[in-house]
Amino acid sequence: MTRFFGFGHKKDRHAENRGSPPVVDSNNDFEEDISGLSSLYSPQEDTPVHVRDLADVLCEMGKITSKQLAGVRKIQAEKPGSEIVQIIQDLKLADGLEISTAKAGLYGLKFRHVESKDVNRGAFDKLDLDYVKSNHVMSIAIKGNKLVVATSRPADLFVIEDVKRQTQMNVEVLVCPDEDINKVCEAFEKEKIDYGLDDVISDLEDVEVVKEQDDDLEDLEKMAGQSPVIKFVNYLIGNAIREGASDIHIEPKEKFTKVRFRIDGILVETTQSSLKMHPAIISRIKIMSNLDISERRLPQDGKVKVTVGGRGVDLRISTLPTNHGEKVVIRVLDSKTIMRSLEQLGMEPKVCEAFHRQIILPHGILLVTGPTGSGKSTTLYSSLCQMDGEKLNISTVEDPVEFELDFCNQVQVNERIGLDFGLTLRSLLRQDPDVMMIGEIRDNETARIAVQAALTGHLVLSTLHTNDAAGSITRLVDIGIDEYLIAASLNAVLAQRLVRKICPKCKIRYKAPENIRKHIAASGINAKQLFTGRGCDDCRGSGYTGRIGIYELLVIDDKFRDMINKDSSISNMRSVFHQSGQPCLFDDGIKKAERGLTTIEEVLRVTEVGSEVSETVPEKNSKPVRSKKQQEQTGGKSCVSKQ
Repeated sequence: MTRFFGFGHKKDRHAENRGSPPVVDSNNDFEEDISGLSSLYSPQEDTPVHVRDLADVLCEMGKITSKQLAGVRKIQAEKPGSEIVQIIQDLKLADGLEISTAKAGLYGLKFRHVESKDVNRGAFDKLDLDYVKSNHVMSIAIKGNKLVVATSRPADLFVIEDVKRQTQMNVEVLVCPDEDINKVCEAFEKEKIDYGLDDVISDLEDVEVVKEQDDDLEDLEKMAGQSPVIKFVNYLIGNAIREGASDIHIEPKEKFTKVRFRIDGILVETTQSSLKMHPAIISRIKIMSNLDISERRLPQDGKVKVTVGGRGVDLRISTLPTNHGEKVVIRVLDSKTIMRSLEQLGMEPKVCEAFHRQIILPHGILLVTGPTGSGKSTTLYSSLCQMDGEKLNISTVEDPVEFELDFCNQVQVNERIGLDFGLTLRSLLRQDPDVMMIGEIRDNETARIAVQAALTGHLVLSTLHTNDAAGSITRLVDIGIDEYLIAASLNAVLAQRLVRKICPKCKIRYKAPENIRKHIAASGINAKQLFTGRGCDDCRGSGYTGRIGIYELLVIDDKFRDMINKDSSISNMRSVFHQSGQPCLFDDGIKKAERGLTTIEEVLRVTEVGSEVSETVPEKNSKPVRSKKQQEQTGGKSCVSKQ
């Protein structure tokens, strides 16, 4: 019987990601199938393949020792179906490059590093981008009637056969690291986005523009429905979601329209368009979100759900009349952000454990505090996701509902018809709730009902705008809640901020300047061994990618209840909190900076320690998320922090 890549052999250990292959009896049909598959691997089709696996090859290459090889074999024997590659990677015996080289040697194929500049775009486009990513194979060149493909999984013959079927071409197979495939995909995806923007903006210039008068609504609506306008708006939304932007700002200026994305809390200019197209762009957004295109003198709010990359994303639209036209801000609400665990949000294990104990209590109030944009809603939603929606009646009252949760009953406040927080909460108490989530405690009525619910056997989660955990107690008193009611109903307060994470691709060590060191002297960390981001293409030159939370959790125990009842000052409460050994926002941030997750400058910025620090933050090689052509045309950039 023909044996190819270990198929048809009871002890085959080669087929990656398939577990143990089935035992196949020798028959002509099977031999014909294998013969057909093996022809894909010309010119090595006649080269016999030894019955050995990746571990053997790595040992022959000198990458692992005989003793390590024996250890791998032992683990594989103890875990039937386990993959050799995964075991080797888990043990850190070889890196991705060494494993890829070994795969090439194992299957008699050529190994090659592949960069985007080496790839023929026409060949690459033979396969769908999503297919390339999910199957770890890409086409990189065309030689006559032969397609050259690079894969990080050469054992997956069925994928190679599928590539041949899709392209109707013979294929030649090379082996490359998985990282090469990912980088090529990212490069071509970005190139496509940038090219698309230039193309769309060019098309915008060809749109016939009408003057924005009171009687031109029909023409304005027609203009908003033209293909270039639709493409431009779709580009902005799609690119914002791909870049991880939380907001899109479309701002009319005296001579042009400026578009900025808020990425990781910072506003970055992305492009500019002709001011004459501004009415059409705004009208298109209004049509999408069912707003009145004839109303340009008053602010409007709307919403729309779009699908990007196969997933639904909610958008919140806000318009505001300015002296040069209507400004629009689009809030991007990507539900994937709330599917993260509390640990993934950045909570340290001890804080996470203590916070989790609070969300499983049967009654009381749990508050999350912080300024706008500090991630409070995400924390609340993630907390609700930890609960058993099948056994609990969970209801939310929000303005607006930011994310839809299948296991919750969600109510959106509508004050125009009288459906305010107070009315909704009073009605909700008659709905036999176990858990109530209130978007924000804004006034005395909402606070009183929250306290009433907590004291009558319900768990209430909500947010407040205070600078730290202890400040929430003073805030409740200011709203008009008596101290004894606060002491009886409040379980805990979580204060939080969001800091930008250092880009892992350009992270370097550096020595903090003198004015930074004086602020962190008491923390005990080594100011000479801190981290920052140098700035690279992956982080758009900013030195940061993504954000992570820093937290302080104040659990209201008997000591704090006594202090609240005695109307102790907020400074005394903060002092007792610090003496308890619990980390405050600054402490948690310092720990994350010491571990290289963020920078000291970020921690000082969001905790407002040392206002002069911002003057010494090292300038990054920051650049807007625009095509090269657009950067040349507009020249400028803008970065505005929001926390």
